[in-house]
Amino acid sequence: MASRAQEPTLIGVCDGELDPKRYQSSYLTNKVGGQPDWLPVISRQSPRCGVCGAPLVHVVQVYCPLESSPYHRVLHLFACPGVECSGKSGTWRVLRSQCLEAEAAGTTSLPNPPQEAPLAATDWCETADDWGMEEEEDGWGGGGVKEVQKVVAAPEAQAPEVDVSNQLQDLSLSEPQEGTLVLRSFFISVVDESDLCEEDDDLRHAKKLLKEYEKREGMAVGELEEGEGQGGGEEKYEKTKARHGDAIFSRFMKQISLCPQQILRYCRGGTPLFISEPPANFAQAVSACSCCGGLRTFELQLMPALVSLLQKRDGGAETDLEFGTVLVYTCTKSCWTAGSGSAVEEFCFVQSDPDQQLFK
Repeated sequence: MASRAQEPTLIGVCDGELDPKRYQSSYLTNKVGGQPDWLPVISRQSPRCGVCGAPLVHVVQVYCPLESSPYHRVLHLFACPGVECSGKSGTWRVLRSQCLEAEAAGTTSLPNPPQEAPLAATDWCETADDWGMEEEEDGWGGGGVKEVQKVVAAPEAQAPEVDVSNQLQDLSLSEPQEGTLVLRSFFISVVDESDLCEEDDDLRHAKKLLKEYEKREGMAVGELEEGEGQGGGEEKYEKTKARHGDAIFSRFMKQISLCPQQILRYCRGGTPLFISEPPANFAQAVSACSCCGGLRTFELQLMPALVSLLQKRDGGAETDLEFGTVLVYTCTKSCWTAGSGSAVEEFCFVQSDPDQQLFK
């Protein structure tokens, strides 16, 4: 197995609005908002808030097949739009669904030629977690943003609803109710974080924000790192500690300064980027897979810049959804029962943003 340090971190950025009059999205589409595009054999599901019981709004859809897997694989993230529920972990849900290529091919037909030929799950490049980046000579294409596939897919064939109470607990499997909130939809494009080396206008702006933050907090982000691994590091930290006491937030700001407009970070099996100190027992808090009982691993996280994109489709105003980052952990084995018609619920953890105004 390759070292985790060699796994690339992929950055998702907004790539324009997904106009349903011009594009028909499918489960192959990486997107913000809109209606979820379920795999052809998966029952449509309308999850509800674990706190207030209200229908959840669809926030993000990510097509993410795994290396050497015969399965198409999709993650859907939902959140409660209620003001009182904003920023709480219990008000978010993440559902993983899979189906074999043969199953998808046998239940769909394309009435119109797609804009781009969809990739089969087995055709993905070496890590197969890049959900949209094409393999070239160096395995990643040498840098730059790769637009995810904007594929015109066929309407899904609705599978019979099945009893999945043991897997999804209090999720409702009914069709979305009339009047359920739908967010404006945007395409997500991908760039390898290691390719973010050119200093553009956005990067200069990010550095300006970082300097303003350091001036306000009376510290330099770099000073924290200089004290690590050296004698007297703890004393150094105490002298330069930010007024709000959150050195992790400082590191968070420095890391995303390469691409402040990022809305999503993807690195299955990698290390999450916390925005504040996680609970001391966080590792134990990440529950085991509800299906196989196995461990879960970090896969992706949503970033603060996404908040401004979460607008109501009908009115255009921003929603009350606020968060700093949403961490998603999925079954390490990505277990799946052949022929299953229901999604599997995974684990997500929400951290609020200690300094939201920096991302406005």
